[in-house]
Amino acid sequence: MTIALILAGGHGSRTQQDVPKQFMNVYEKPLIIYTLENFERHPDIDGIAVVCLAGWHEILKAYGRQYGIRKLKWVVDGGSDGQESTRRGIEALKDVCGEEDIVMVHDGIRPFLLPEIISDAVSVCRRWGSGLSAVRCQETIVRTKDGVQGHESIDRQEIMRVQTPQAYTYGRAARAFEEAKRRGIQGEVYINTLMLRLGEKVYFSKGTEKNVKITTMDDLEVFKALLGTVREDWVKGKRDERTHADLL
Repeated sequence: MTIALILAGGHGSRTQQDVPKQFMNVYEKPLIIYTLENFERHPDIDGIAVVCLAGWHEILKAYGRQYGIRKLKWVVDGGSDGQESTRRGIEALKDVCGEEDIVMVHDGIRPFLLPEIISDAVSVCRRWGSGLSAVRCQETIVRTKDGVQGHESIDRQEIMRVQTPQAYTYGRAARAFEEAKRRGIQGEVYINTLMLRLGEKVYFSKGTEKNVKITTMDDLEVFKALLGTVREDWVKGKRDERTHADLL
């Protein structure tokens, strides 16, 4: 069994909008629904859990019913940060998932998710116990302490930019949070940073530059442009109807 665990507990202050960014409308559809549709349509995904901003649970469930997200089965409160939110999601699945089942953690604000990205994360996780969507770094990397000046170049061949989804066997993820609690580890942004802090090795799966994370209004415009490109290609006959539906 594979469960998608969607993190949607943020307030989205950087977009400077009254509505949390995961609930903003894009072409009259909430952003979070674009994200959920990717997992709803994927054959490897058996269920969806959402770690949601308090006060928005019923709105999310209503959107799920409106847009046919039938795999949405669990909605739980978010925590104070990424680590706490993910831990709550993992704990909510303790009576559902077995040791070797897969939990796929994904940002609710990464809505342009290609089917092959999900498939590869699942495949790599089944082989190695983890599968983290990632891409090679193409930019020059310079180390800095203050953001004003740089003092050291970092070889970009040694750098991977990790995105979501991040797939783990459930037992491995649950034990990581138990160990973090035992050691008093707090404030990790993602489950992969927690794993690395615990000395665990993680394995990379396929990523893409199109997997944009919506943190600013500029990111939102990029997402709209990607949707526009898909629509244009479909109209021109470059994509079949199934692929178009998968993406939109």
